[in-house]
This record gives sequence, C-alpha cells and structure tokens, in this order.
Amino acid sequence: MEKYILIIGACGQIGTELTLTLRERYGNDRVIASDIREGSDNLMNSGPFEILDATNYDALEEVVAYHDITEVYLMAAMLSATAEKFPMRAWNLNMNSLFNVLNLAKEKKINKVFWPSSIAVFGPNTPKVNTPQNTIMEPSTVYGISKQSGERWCEYYYNKFGVDVRSIRYPGLISWKTMPGGGTTDYAVEIYHKALSQGHYTCFLKKDTSLPMMFMDDAIKATLQLMEADTENIKVRSAYNLAAMSFNPEEIAKSIQQHIPDFKMAYEPDFRQAIADSWPKSIDDADAQKDWNWQPDFDLERTTATMLENLKV
Repeated sequence: MEKYILIIGACGQIGTELTLTLRERYGNDRVIASDIREGSDNLMNSGPFEILDATNYDALEEVVAYHDITEVYLMAAMLSATAEKFPMRAWNLNMNSLFNVLNLAKEKKINKVFWPSSIAVFGPNTPKVNTPQNTIMEPSTVYGISKQSGERWCEYYYNKFGVDVRSIRYPGLISWKTMPGGGTTDYAVEIYHKALSQGHYTCFLKKDTSLPMMFMDDAIKATLQLMEADTENIKVRSAYNLAAMSFNPEEIAKSIQQHIPDFKMAYEPDFRQAIADSWPKSIDDADAQKDWNWQPDFDLERTTATMLENLKV
C-alpha cells in the first residue's frame, strides 16, 4: 500500500521540520500538513495543507478519507509553561486529539500513529540521574499529566485493539529554524537568539538546573527511525526514553562564550523553575538503543556551533 502521511500540528516547533523532512523523503504530495493556523511560507508552499482542529473528530475523519491517509503524526499539543496558565484547554487539546487519532486507527481508517510524549511525564520523586525507562512518574504539571495519561492510552489501544502507535519521550529540543512554543526548556533556544542580537540573556532558570536536551535534527532522526522500524522490534508501546545530552544554563552560556567571548548571562528564575526541578537531569535510553539502534549525532559543542552559524545568516 502506498504511504500517505498527515501531520497534525505541522506549524509547531517540531511539526514544521518534521513535515519538511518527510516531504523530502516520501514526496511533497504524500505528506499533508495540517494545523489550526497557517504556517511558514516554506511549509505552506512545499505541499498540501489543511486547516484542521484535531479535537473535531468529524473534521479529522474527513481529511483522512479525502487524502487516503495511512499514517498520522499527532504533534499538536499545549506545552508545559503555557498549559499551566490554561489547564483545561491544555487537557482538552492534548487528550481529545489523541483519542480521535487512536479511534481512527482502531476503526482501521489509518495504519500507524506517532504521538510524542515528553520527559514531563516524570515527577519530583523520579530518580533524577539516568532516569530509567520504567520508574516512578507522578508528574506535577498539566502537560506532564496529559502525557502520562496519553502513554497509558497508547499502550491500552495497542494491547486491546492492535493499534500500531509509537511514541518517544522527547527531552528539551533546540532548533534554529523555528521559535519554541511555550515550553520550560525554551531558554536553550532563546539564548542563542539573544547572544547574537543583544550580547546578553536573562535566564528564567537557575544556572545549575541540568535538563536532558536534544538538537532538533536528532529528534527528527529518532522519530523517523522509530516509525520505520519493523513492528516486531518495537517492544515499548507507551513511550521510549530518548537521550542525547544534558546541560545547565551556565554550561550553555560557556559554550556560547567560546564563540562570543563578551556574551553575558543573568538569572531570574520564575514559575518555570519549579517545573524544571520536577524533571530528570539525565535519561537512560538503553531500550531505544537496543530495539531500534538509536544513537544521537549532536552534543552541546556541535549544537552551539550549528545554532550560531545558522542564526547569523
């Protein structure tokens, strides 16, 4: 069967780059982007686009039928910091969009689903260093609660109905192509923009707050690797731990100072500090390495060099 892919939430930080990568791989006409708003010119002009509210089952079903969709990547979500301000809106978007896609797969109207989880599923009682695949979660944010619930539902739909749903617990993501969208790890993108435009940055986390992070190219690579892996190799049907690097704001500032010696950093922690304090410092992703041969390409030094080089243009 020919593959036709629908990206829901294609205008977001991950969705934009994922859509363009999938279009390069499978052909522009086979990858349909969708969101509740229009996206960048590059996204809009490179292939089909649908205005779509993923919480509307009938509208989603209509788009799937019209384009003969076989796979859905559900990237639409309200992220951690924003979700704390609008908890019920976040719960509605994050959960009902997932139910709609899982139910389409249950009804055999699509064959395969990708849904992103997050390190936000972990909580203050989770082991902080090399957080295991299976461990105490107890998330303390709306976003984390929705992602943990989503993991359980994904596993349930796989076990109960045979839905081929696959997931990754993304760490914080860094990209020069799109601005972040309301997450607690956003400082790691903002800092590069401010370093180049102003020469200084005021961070909303303490200088020693270590968090798991990943360059966007690695996140896209992992997503495609997981989705293209043979079904029998996918042993985890909740969500896989995924790791690349861990660093704190002071360490990223020092890596920038290797390129911009006069760069200055200040610290004014806000409500996002409590969110970050509930998350792991580093992640054990041995299962992803074993099941589908995951290995990252980017460390902090390469990430900083790549970010500054591309943002200068």
